[in-house]
Amino acid sequence: MSPESPETDNAPGTAHTAAPPSAAGRSAPGRPGGPDPAGEPDPAGEPDPAGEPDPAGEPAPAGERERVRAGESEPAPPPRLLRDASLSAVLAGLVAVVVSYSGTLVIVLAAASAGHLDTAQTSSWVWAISIGSGLTCIGLSLRTRMPVITAWSTPGAALLVTSLGAYSYAEAIGAFLVTGAVITLIGLTGVFGWLMRQVPAAVVSAMLAGILFGFGTHVFTSLKTAPLIAGSVLVAYLVAKRLLPRYAVLIALAAGVAGSAATSRLHVHVDKIELARPVLTAPAFSVASLVGIAVPLIMATLASQNAPGMAVLAASGYRPGDRLLIGTTGLASTALAPFGSHAVNLAAITAAICTGPEAHPDPRRRYVAGVSCGAFYVLIGAFGSTLVAFFAGLPKELVAAVAGVALFGALAGAITGAVQEEKDREAALITFLATASGVTLFGIGSAFWGLVFGVAAHLVLSGRRRRRTARV
Repeated sequence: MSPESPETDNAPGTAHTAAPPSAAGRSAPGRPGGPDPAGEPDPAGEPDPAGEPDPAGEPAPAGERERVRAGESEPAPPPRLLRDASLSAVLAGLVAVVVSYSGTLVIVLAAASAGHLDTAQTSSWVWAISIGSGLTCIGLSLRTRMPVITAWSTPGAALLVTSLGAYSYAEAIGAFLVTGAVITLIGLTGVFGWLMRQVPAAVVSAMLAGILFGFGTHVFTSLKTAPLIAGSVLVAYLVAKRLLPRYAVLIALAAGVAGSAATSRLHVHVDKIELARPVLTAPAFSVASLVGIAVPLIMATLASQNAPGMAVLAASGYRPGDRLLIGTTGLASTALAPFGSHAVNLAAITAAICTGPEAHPDPRRRYVAGVSCGAFYVLIGAFGSTLVAFFAGLPKELVAAVAGVALFGALAGAITGAVQEEKDREAALITFLATASGVTLFGIGSAFWGLVFGVAAHLVLSGRRRRRTARV
């Protein structure tokens, strides 16, 4: 099967796959037709193709993957953002942004320091990755009607901590430009998406479970250092999940903030607010910078960010158009590289916050979480690093606990998908263990190696079963 195979290749901007038998009669994310979950008729006035109403506001059964069929002759109607908007989806986008700025941005700032960047260059870097992430979140979520969450390359920033200081800033900008151009080319050709589609669904779910496992355990490890903060988040989440499930994460966040204030752990200080001033830098190219920065940055971004990002969407029941997603983020990276952006790519951890039922029970309305996330990125990015101080003042235990409870649903779904098929359980287990181990080999993170080991195990075990069947 070639990367251009019409049976597997996704057209840009289309979310599609066939629904499993258990999902027959359900409207999949982004599909026109069928009554709205809120009880309103479809604007086109057309009945559901299966002749059954869409389940009003109910999450899909565990392990079910809701898909949009490929090759729709009739395009999906434009999103009705205001009608589809919900507090839970907007909150999911906010939590995703809080997690991003409270954690991974520290690595970017460390890389800027290692590269001896001045304040203006650092502020421009923060502006570029924030605006790039925000605009791609908004544009791709509206275009696909899926919660497409993008962010800056965290492993890429980690690589720059040790390598940026060895080159001039102009050479780094040149390497960033080449990185964006190469990722764009890989995305638009469809090769990357074709490879991802060859990975078994159980392995994909197991990789996602391995990624989220640590975030789930952080809820409880935080009890040791900040029992009141983490405890209030957990208790508030469980109580709200029983009484007001749509607002469980919001209530947990409010309880955590109250606990932080009560223990004097809330140190939010913003001295002044001013708009960022992007700094345009002319690129310089050298073989040394391309080998030392561009090559590892391309590998880290594709393997450790885009691969898990595609997997998160797939595990949540979406089938994204890989050419559109990877190609668009690559173009954004290229356009913003002269301002300091090292790479914009699909997110994994923060994406899981926005793609699960906590964002909205109806998968077709979760795209609002992607739009919300992008809007917050743009708002914060417009002020450069000024408002980053706000997020830096939040206790790490609060961020860890809120992120953990926000990911409970995604983690449960991933575990269910990993063990659903008995024949794939061993391969899924190997994937989960490798991913959760956090091992890094050749500068590439554990999520990629989890996929590699899981696929290898699947091929070995499946081949063995086929040979035995042939003998019988």
